[in-house]
Amino acid sequence: MEPIILSLAISSLFTHTLSLEAEPAKPNSQITVMGMVYCDICSNNSFSRHSYFLPGVEVKIDCKFKAISPTTAEEISFSVNRTTNRLGVYKLEIPSVEGVECAVEKAVESLCQASLIRSSSFQCNVPGYKTTSDQISFKSRQANLCIYSLNALSYRPARRSKVLC
Repeated sequence: MEPIILSLAISSLFTHTLSLEAEPAKPNSQITVMGMVYCDICSNNSFSRHSYFLPGVEVKIDCKFKAISPTTAEEISFSVNRTTNRLGVYKLEIPSVEGVECAVEKAVESLCQASLIRSSSFQCNVPGYKTTSDQISFKSRQANLCIYSLNALSYRPARRSKVLC
């Protein structure tokens, strides 16, 4: 299974969960940046039946958002580290910021990138897909929520298993 398909599957799961927890609509969007990390057990750069999601992986998230303002060119940028949960998912929630909207609209420019920092696994600790900036954006108008789902990152074992692969 390709990393982008995995991102879509996880995003749809979290879209449902997040929309249930959302507060009443506000003028600005709440932004969530998320992605996942898996162990590419067969070292074939894809999620196979022997692959699994990695908990406890440290990921660095860098984002840049351009604010919508007719008179100025404001930009918000930040860098944070997050750790994947037991399902291999990392997530950053950005509260509503004046002038920052979801990038689904063409007039808004934004970019988020995730990079692997460290694996908690002794077995699966060689970086595979180390960095991603490819993203899919989802916007819920009812909940005023925007989700940036980044493509999956991966680690692989130092040696490929001839038995499994």
